[in-house]
Amino acid sequence: MSDPFGRAIRDFHRGEQDEPLRQFDGDESLDHPIEDFYFGEVDPEDERTRWLESRLSGRFLDLGAGAGRDSLYFQDRLETVSLEVSEHLVGTMRERGVDDARLGDMFALPEQFERGRFGSVLAYGTQLALVRSMRGLREFLGDLARVTTDDATAILDNYDPEYEGARELLGYRHDPTPGLGFRVMHFEYEGDVGDTLLFRLFSSDRLRDACVGTGWTLDGVSRGAVGNECHYMAVLEKE
Repeated sequence: MSDPFGRAIRDFHRGEQDEPLRQFDGDESLDHPIEDFYFGEVDPEDERTRWLESRLSGRFLDLGAGAGRDSLYFQDRLETVSLEVSEHLVGTMRERGVDDARLGDMFALPEQFERGRFGSVLAYGTQLALVRSMRGLREFLGDLARVTTDDATAILDNYDPEYEGARELLGYRHDPTPGLGFRVMHFEYEGDVGDTLLFRLFSSDRLRDACVGTGWTLDGVSRGAVGNECHYMAVLEKE
């Protein structure tokens, strides 16, 4: 299976990356910022870190953990499981010292974990948008409810198409439905072309609607800095 994304991040970690990892939508492209996104140190005094620490507790599941940036920090504070769909990224996390890095699909949680396994969940990196549809989002939230405790917290992020900045993202596609949008792109590295990725962008209000009947309720939203308000982190709590 082609995995230019995971391979480029692994090569960066090993000091072997000689070409950029690029994102493409037709003729448009840009370099993906690997170092900034995946290898910056977690600062315990940073506002984001303090905010996450105030929300995360119990057994912790890091979904789409990438190179293990957040897992490395939180595993010293919480029992942590780090899940990634890329073998290259799982190997990278293990090389970097992540204690429990597992190969798995975040959209097939009940097949991988027992009921009520985790007290808190983080899915950071907008990979949640790969649910592809609002029905897929509701199914994911239902599965997430199954593998978490009755008092669990989940922190998820996405881009909000109701903010102008989202429409400037590479691969953005308009949806006439309020609060919804799409993003289509693929990654390339050293001539290796990845699969076309379809992201479903949804506003926090649409996420609140999707929670109905899944066991979750939207407890709060934290938006990005000025100029990046389209990116948000949502806190879900069990009803």
